[in-house]
Amino acid sequence: MARVKRGTIKNKRRKNILAQTKGYRFDRKSKERVAHEAIRKAGQHAFRHRRAKKREFRNLWTLRINAGVREHGMSYSKFMGAMKKANVELDRKSLADLAMNHPEVFERVVKSLA
Repeated sequence: MARVKRGTIKNKRRKNILAQTKGYRFDRKSKERVAHEAIRKAGQHAFRHRRAKKREFRNLWTLRINAGVREHGMSYSKFMGAMKKANVELDRKSLADLAMNHPEVFERVVKSLA
């Protein structure tokens, strides 16, 4: 059986791993084993944070709506309750955008529910 030399494949794999860790600090950018661990950890964090991002944005929208509604003498929970009763189908993202960037339109929404 012929002898198989794996140098090119090994080098290609190493080059790929080190290319992914470009910009990392210390040994994580230059040593294969440490770089491999760094890539794996980065992937875990990225996976987890893609889900956390959704929670964080919902909290941000809630905060912005609450701030906008309080200017008109109402609490967030009462406002959302009134929205549900009135069957208004605006989501939190668009409400937060209205509260921040278009306060006059948001005021009309609040007044229509009060």
